[in-house]
Amino acid sequence: MAHLRPLELDEVQDEEILAAWKEGIKKRGFVVNAARTMARRPNILKAYTKLNNVVMYEGTVDGPLKMLLTLARSLASGCRYCQSHMTNLSNRYGASDEKIQALWEFETSELFSDAERAAIRVAFKAGQLPNETTKEDIDALLEHFDEGEVIEIVACICLFGWLNCWNETLATQAEDVAVEATSRILGGQGWEPGKHA
Repeated sequence: MAHLRPLELDEVQDEEILAAWKEGIKKRGFVVNAARTMARRPNILKAYTKLNNVVMYEGTVDGPLKMLLTLARSLASGCRYCQSHMTNLSNRYGASDEKIQALWEFETSELFSDAERAAIRVAFKAGQLPNETTKEDIDALLEHFDEGEVIEIVACICLFGWLNCWNETLATQAEDVAVEATSRILGGQGWEPGKHA
């Protein structure tokens, strides 16, 4: 059970937040409980939303890769709430069930390109405490991505460092759509929502 109750939509009067939530429904199919909790401090939610939109939906790095990177980071950190969201979004953005299921085997799976491997390696290593990313990992990224794209990759991984901590700290309840998608795709590998049920 969540440590703080997400606000109901009719409890939020801020038109900017409500408009952003309508856009979020188009992307995910629901309003995110983490945002419904953050809405108690509208400026925090607005700042987060702007950062999220720039990091995840702008730039030249492939959107589906960004979704897989944030899923890998969330798998590494153990945040089942973000795992459910990013499994759902990875799938909605075109990653096959098989590719998502093979994420732990990205180094050897033929489903991943060398560029994807370099980026996913950084996501998994950055999700560890302490962070295990090395100069060699960044050099490997630079073999496939320009410096601006490396910044995009690191930004999306770091954004989820904040989200992983937020949702684990507050035990944010995972939404049914995300749980159903993740249970279907990763349930055979033992995934369950844990404290986010």
